[in-house]
Amino acid sequence: MRVRSELKCFAFLFGMFIASVLSVSVGADKKDPPTTWQGLTLTPSKTVDALYLKPGMSLAPYKRFMLDPVEVEFRKEWTTDPRRVSSSDRERIRGELAEAAREVFRKELEEKGGYQLVNEQAPDVLRVRAGLVNLYITAPDTGSAARTRNYVVSAGEMTLVAELRDSESGEVLAMALDRRAARETGMMQWSSKVSNASEARNMLRVWAGALRKALDSSRTT
Repeated sequence: MRVRSELKCFAFLFGMFIASVLSVSVGADKKDPPTTWQGLTLTPSKTVDALYLKPGMSLAPYKRFMLDPVEVEFRKEWTTDPRRVSSSDRERIRGELAEAAREVFRKELEEKGGYQLVNEQAPDVLRVRAGLVNLYITAPDTGSAARTRNYVVSAGEMTLVAELRDSESGEVLAMALDRRAARETGMMQWSSKVSNASEARNMLRVWAGALRKALDSSRTT
């Protein structure tokens, strides 16, 4: 019950965060994001659409990391479109994407970066929370008996909202938001469960790689 309660608080806070800065990446009005958020300062970034850091923060002390369960949220108009998938298929997609995100981040940080994944709090442990929101799949493959082939230019898009905390104190060190779309080939291609999963993993690898590079960079500065 405690884990579920924490996830609800996390989702609520990130909902407020998204509402405040989502216009940076997808808003029609293109207004500037707030310069501060929950004590964090908006910092220029070439990697993500919006990055907020605690003044004077450093990732240098963190040699290990914790990964919280990943929250997945579809774009509202996608779920209300009757041509889309059933509620059971949506839950399956949520579960598969959340599991893929955890595995991609684990591999990037643990196998490529040498940072150990742990479950306990400690002074050298960084707590990583992530949510995937505004998920839009152009042509979901449900594997139904009446299956038809769908051809698309892009598999879809999603937005990452991430939070980094000190595992012991719970202090928020950084928050980031970044929207990414699947690759556009310039031609129509067959959309399948395999191709959709591959495009999702490509986007996840970009985000996981950015976090690993930030941790690596802190070791040398």
